[in-house]
Amino acid sequence: MLVLASASPRRRELLTQAGFDFEVYPAHIPEAPTPGEEPIAYATRLAREKAQTVFHQLSTDPEKRADLTVLGADTVVALDDHLLGKPEDAADAARMLRLLSGRTHRVVTGIAVVTAENAESAAEVTLVSFNTLSSEEIDAYIASGEPMDKAGAYAIQGRAARWIPRIEGCYFNVVGLPIARVAALLESAALPTR
Repeated sequence: MLVLASASPRRRELLTQAGFDFEVYPAHIPEAPTPGEEPIAYATRLAREKAQTVFHQLSTDPEKRADLTVLGADTVVALDDHLLGKPEDAADAARMLRLLSGRTHRVVTGIAVVTAENAESAAEVTLVSFNTLSSEEIDAYIASGEPMDKAGAYAIQGRAARWIPRIEGCYFNVVGLPIARVAALLESAALPTR
């Protein structure tokens, strides 16, 4: 049984599109970076901790434990080495969008697969270039509500697509789950697709 340790509707949609049967069991862990923690290390650590936490919560039955595979993921936006998580409020979203405006940043997704036998983790990095945004564009985007639950305060698959002329790397990584990398990790756990 595959379990996604995330409440993200985008991750759920991507896994479904890729043909995986799975259940959703979100992990609830602290998500603060440690002092000096690099974006890749941070995202990978959180993905691993989410997967391990859910695995331990669901594996109390020895029969279920043998067939249990838990996928954890965490996506962060990094500008230089500054992490941009989900905005706290509209002012924070505006701050993030002003920082991203006219620049290229990294989207890092850490992924982890935990089974009874082992735990594997990996990270995917995509470079995303933003056009220069006007104050009016930022205000209208925030008023749409779209940036409020997104790392970096934007959704590439939504209205922000109009400001992203170029990416280098995996598009699905920016949405929230680098599906080819995930499929490779899950293949090693011998999970069938539909």
